[in-house]
Amino acid sequence: MITLKSPREIEMMDESGELLADVHRHLRDFIKPGVTSMEIEKFVKDFIESHGGIAAQIGFEGYEYATCCSINDEICHGFPRKKPLKKGDLIKLDMCVEYKGAMSDSCWSYAVGEVSPEIERLMEVTKKALYLGIEQAQVGNRIGDIGHAIQTYAEGEGFSVVRDFVGHGIGPTIHEEPAIPHYGVAGKGLRLREGMVITIEPMINTGVWQMKMDPNGWTAYTKDGGWSAQYEHTLAITKEGPKILTSQGEEGTY
Repeated sequence: MITLKSPREIEMMDESGELLADVHRHLRDFIKPGVTSMEIEKFVKDFIESHGGIAAQIGFEGYEYATCCSINDEICHGFPRKKPLKKGDLIKLDMCVEYKGAMSDSCWSYAVGEVSPEIERLMEVTKKALYLGIEQAQVGNRIGDIGHAIQTYAEGEGFSVVRDFVGHGIGPTIHEEPAIPHYGVAGKGLRLREGMVITIEPMINTGVWQMKMDPNGWTAYTKDGGWSAQYEHTLAITKEGPKILTSQGEEGTY
């Protein structure tokens, strides 16, 4: 079921998104070689709760942590762990916040120290792909327009687009309809309507797009061991254009 949000509900989700974005801003200085993803997990959970929010991923479909900490060839849903990060690693931090009853969801990729030129380019392409997708999130456009923009750009740069995990509607729960693939055909799919709130979260790989699952039942890896990056925003579809609700300060309404 797709729920259309009122201006007041979008405003509340914007407040939730600001708290989530604030977590990401603080992680920029926290993530460095020698830090463990379990320490990141504690930092995130404590930050959210100390600011009046709820780490909404905890307990969602049985997941135990506030964060998904996916490293290098892990595409998504990596568990926090006690192994220290090392220089050159790439970590993706995905989290959801509930604040005053409103949901937000965002993932960001972080270089641990200095990464290789290839991984730096992977991060740049993935981030640009996200914003190219957001540009298509206009009233009257179709879901396929978003995926087509992302896929065309990322594959044109020599990377691949993960098919198995997609964006989604959000609110009142974490995952709502509709699904938002990061690949597809322009002009196809559900038409976007004012009041829809969705996530766009492309996962882009250096190698093939296919994945394999960890025995833990959660963590997805690239099938060929290539590295993967991800960036995600929650955004509202408005008459004025897509409004990013998890902006970190350098982004806003298109």
